This record gives sequence, C-alpha cells and structure tokens, in this order.
Amino acid sequence: DLTGHEKFGLGNVKYNISRIHVTAVELPSASISLLPGSGIKLVIGNASLTIDMNWNIRTWMFKDSGRGTVHISKVFVTAIFSTPLDNTGPMSISLTSCRTASGDIDIKLNGKS
Repeated sequence: DLTGHEKFGLGNVKYNISRIHVTAVELPSASISLLPGSGIKLVIGNASLTIDMNWNIRTWMFKDSGRGTVHISKVFVTAIFSTPLDNTGPMSISLTSCRTASGDIDIKLNGKS
C-alpha cells in the first residue's frame, strides 16, 4: 500500500493506494549471461506490466475513490549481479548495478466523480 500527501495550490491532497496486484507481465526479450570474474548480467527488453489497484484521495474540498489500472510498456532493464566465489559459507548474490527505462505509462482511474 502507498499512503501520503502532496501540496497543490490551495491545499494538501491526501492519497491512499491499496490492494495493488500485478495482473500481467510480458517479457518478450530476456537474456542472462555469465560475466568474467563471477558475475551475472540480466537484460530485459521491451517488457510490459499491468497493475490493478484501489485508490482514494481527499482534499479540503472533495474526496473520491475507486479502482485503477496502470499499464507500463517499453520497459528495459539491465542488471548486474556479483556472485563472490569463496568457500567460507553459502553462496551469496548481490546487485551491483541496475538501469531501467520505461517508454509509456497509461493510467486509468474509475471513481465516483
């Protein structure tokens, strides 16, 4: 859940986003490769994600609530993980770097107003 407030013009807007559910994920182009020096590179291209949620907002003048859908497309991710090789304990994986970019975001809100 996400809750917070933002100041706009004449007053504050309080918001709450709840019951967030990922309803679709598409990964048309994904690859994993080993890097010299014990690392792993993950590349995801042109992915998309759809999320459904409940939302409500409240200002000094009105309040509204409803359901919403967010569709994010043209998502590109490059992540590099390090996998230190030592025999002192269980294998560990840590995120060394991560770059993301998204092209389009479509937000649809259905409410009482």
